[in-house]
Amino acid sequence: MEEPELWVGFVGAGRMAGGLVRGLLQAGKVPASNVLASAPSDRNLGAWRELGCRTTHCNLEVMYRSTLVFLATKPHILPGVLEEIRPAVGAQHIVVSLVAGVTIQTLQRLLPPGTKVLRIMPNLPCVVQAGAMVFSRGSNAGDEEAALLQSLLSSCGLCEEVPESYIDIHTGLSGSGVAYVYLFAEALAEGAVKMGMPGALASRIAAQTLLGAAKMLLETGEHPAKLRGDVCTPGGTTIHALHQLEKGALRATVMDAVEAATKRACEMAKD
Repeated sequence: MEEPELWVGFVGAGRMAGGLVRGLLQAGKVPASNVLASAPSDRNLGAWRELGCRTTHCNLEVMYRSTLVFLATKPHILPGVLEEIRPAVGAQHIVVSLVAGVTIQTLQRLLPPGTKVLRIMPNLPCVVQAGAMVFSRGSNAGDEEAALLQSLLSSCGLCEEVPESYIDIHTGLSGSGVAYVYLFAEALAEGAVKMGMPGALASRIAAQTLLGAAKMLLETGEHPAKLRGDVCTPGGTTIHALHQLEKGALRATVMDAVEAATKRACEMAKD
C-alpha cells in the first residue's frame, strides 16, 4: 500500500524556515507544490514562491491544507498563533516547533489534547544544508512521527533525537556556537592580515581550515585532542602557537561561553 502524500506547512517564513525547506526540496523529500507557507506580509514569501511553494497570509489555511506543520514564528508571537490555529488542529496533524524557549509542555498545554508535538532546534548553517539539529518528541508523538521528522531533516545536516533537557545545551553548543566559530575564523584571518596576507585570501583560507578540520573530526571519529596532537611536532610552530592560546585561556573561555548561552536559554524558557 502506498504511503499517503505528505503536505508540509510552515507558519512563519523566516530565514531558518527557508533553510529547512530548501533542504527538503533539494533532497527531493517533498515537491514544492506540496509546501504552503504563511506570513503576515509578503516580505519573506517571495523567496518561497520562487522555489515553487505556495504561500498565504492565513495561518488557518496552512492547518487546513497540511499534515506536517512547522511553527517558525518569533517566541513572543507564538502564544497568539497557537490560540488562532488551535481550533483547526486535528488528529491528522504533526506539529513541529522551531521556536526558541518554548517547551513541549507549553506547546501541549496550548494545543488540543492528544496533539502530536515535536520540538526541534536547528542552527544557522541549515540554510546551506550543513546544520546541526536536535529534536525531542512530546508524549503523543511516537516512533513513526520521530522517524519521519529525522528522515526529512537529515537533508539539512546532522539530525539527532535527544531528551528535551539537551535542547538548551544544544543552543549553547551549536545554535550560539556558530557565532563562536565565526569569531575564531575572524581572528585567524586577522592574524594572517597582521603578518601581511590580503584580507580576502586570509578569510577564504581560514574558512577552509575550519571546514577541513571539522570534516576530519566527523570522518575519522578521532577525539579532537588526538588530531590536535597529530599536528604538533616537538619544538615546531604549532606547539608554540597552542602555548599562546593556552595562556589566553581559550579552552576555559569557550567552555564558559557554552555555559553562559545554555543558562540564558534556560532563563528564556522560564520567561
